[in-house]
Amino acid sequence: MPPRKSSTRVAILNPDHLFEQADKLITSSAGPPRQVDIRRAISAAYYATFHAIITAAVDQFIGVTNRDKSRYGLVYRSVSHAWLRDLCKEVQKSTPSNKFKPYIPSDGFGPNISAFATAVVDLQEKRHAADYDVMIRMNKSDAVLAINTARAALRRFEKAKEARRIAFLSMLLFPPR
Repeated sequence: MPPRKSSTRVAILNPDHLFEQADKLITSSAGPPRQVDIRRAISAAYYATFHAIITAAVDQFIGVTNRDKSRYGLVYRSVSHAWLRDLCKEVQKSTPSNKFKPYIPSDGFGPNISAFATAVVDLQEKRHAADYDVMIRMNKSDAVLAINTARAALRRFEKAKEARRIAFLSMLLFPPR
């Protein structure tokens, strides 16, 4: 008898849970938050954005009903932080590189995708500083700003026209050559 296939769905990191975690880390009744909590909150804010956009891309092309399939995980793990940053920097350009031009909507990405891209680059830089730069001291206000920026970025992405979102998600999963 073949082994039974598990009917449980792949556990996707829920961006709302990462935001809740970030909020809890900086909200304390006993004085100001510790550096470690501020830094983890900033990191969680970035990761909420990272996982939300990857989930959107993989759901679009592999399908939400396939979250329990190995191919879903394969595609999900194919997106690197560096590629997301590079794509976002490309979106920010007033004149796209030649290899990107055929895949960009004729009317451009518009203000919502552009704002999203700007926020992702900023959040990734803040996450790197929070995770690796031991020489700087971060404040609760830095974490609050990162959390608010991440939430706003995802709202802007959702407000973008569907064709612009799909163009961005397509290039995220299928980098132009």
